[in-house]
Amino acid sequence: MSTFEELTTVHAYRDDALGEHDAVGLAAAIRRGEVSAAEVARDAAERVRAVEGRLHAVQVRVAAPAPVAGAGGGALAGVPTFVKDNTDYLGLPTGHGSSAFTPRTARRHAPFARQFLSTGATVLGKTRLPEFGFSPTTEYESAEPVRNPWNTGYSAGGSSGGSAALVAAGAVPFAHANDGGGSIRIPAACCGLVGLKPTRGRVVRNAQSRQLPLDIVTDGIVSRSVRDTAAFLAAAETHWRNPKLPPLGLVEGPSARRLRVGFLVDSPNGVPTDSATREAVTETVATLERLGHTVEPVELTLDPRFTEDFLTYWGMLSFLLGVTGRGFGADFDRHRMDGLSRGLREDYLKSWRSTPGVLRRLGRTREAYAAAFRGLDLVLSPVLAHTTPRLGHLSPTVPYRTLIDRILAYVAFTPVNNVVGTPSLSLPAARPTEEGLPIGVMFSGRPGAERTLLELAFELEADRPFRRVQDL
Repeated sequence: MSTFEELTTVHAYRDDALGEHDAVGLAAAIRRGEVSAAEVARDAAERVRAVEGRLHAVQVRVAAPAPVAGAGGGALAGVPTFVKDNTDYLGLPTGHGSSAFTPRTARRHAPFARQFLSTGATVLGKTRLPEFGFSPTTEYESAEPVRNPWNTGYSAGGSSGGSAALVAAGAVPFAHANDGGGSIRIPAACCGLVGLKPTRGRVVRNAQSRQLPLDIVTDGIVSRSVRDTAAFLAAAETHWRNPKLPPLGLVEGPSARRLRVGFLVDSPNGVPTDSATREAVTETVATLERLGHTVEPVELTLDPRFTEDFLTYWGMLSFLLGVTGRGFGADFDRHRMDGLSRGLREDYLKSWRSTPGVLRRLGRTREAYAAAFRGLDLVLSPVLAHTTPRLGHLSPTVPYRTLIDRILAYVAFTPVNNVVGTPSLSLPAARPTEEGLPIGVMFSGRPGAERTLLELAFELEADRPFRRVQDL
């Protein structure tokens, strides 16, 4: 497949209560009485049914979705959405994308689920993810993969692939995502969405994060517009705000301030970037300069062992899940974990004695990150080292050693922000791949720099509106 016309696309847009609104526009229509929250929920559920047979993005649906009681004043009141299936939602099972146990029904909302619901959004169900969120693609050993709405033969990314597929297809305006190594930004890049990984501590931390020696996971959303991501973060902040971070408030557009932006096209770990991705970054550099920003090359000099250390930490997480898995269900069997999870665990068992040194070195990454930002406001880079792969390239059925080499050659930019805890934003680049698929570019900032990221994103979105799958 090599031509734009050969794309197999899927979208749910139609003449119904949702129309082509983003979340902010839909919430405003509900407030004005042009449509009701019940109509919107009904039509969104129908949209999901229309595309699910081809996307396979949904894990479980709510039997009778209804607006959140008492949340009528939320900024996104009545907007339909989904929660990712690694977060407890009262009355729904939490499966973490794994076949190693039988999911149990959650007896309460997770803390972030409560913050998510405080926006007033109507939850229709839960989206699929790869096992325990370990993979950058949402694929399985013995189940249908989540498919990319731009071309169903390609990955939707991971680990928030189910959420990204539904949003990109127009089934819902935004959906929950979280990011422990790129899992918001990767599917956003694959599916042509806005994906902001917030600063560590910007939103309520989940229970798993609190138990980690190095907290690398942050929750957020994927959306089709910058203003939806900005509105979500502002609404979430009214539920809970971290006093250790500068308040964000509602960002509503670009700033007049011109920025100093550093850029890099090859990853700090030496992985080369493919030509289409390099062009996406250099074209973005030209756009920034045309808009009056100062752009200059930058180097991010990481410890040469960073990739190996992150892989060891990743393996430690799989090992810990194997040891503590009965907390998910009495029938948990680590031998039923998929090939990627098993390989990570087995690798860790060979190198576990290095854990203290790994944690020390990863902790020092913030020093190298801070050094790269001297004199700069933001840094531009690719999200991924190469364009979206076909389904099967990163499947957990691929032999582990081949699979991990492929993952490391793909996910070469995003983990740094998880280790340091800094905010990072994926935006669709202006030009697609030869096959018509989106390419993401990434802007990263210092801790608490979400406002600067969003202001620049508003400016870029206005200058070159993002492509939409329904226009193909």
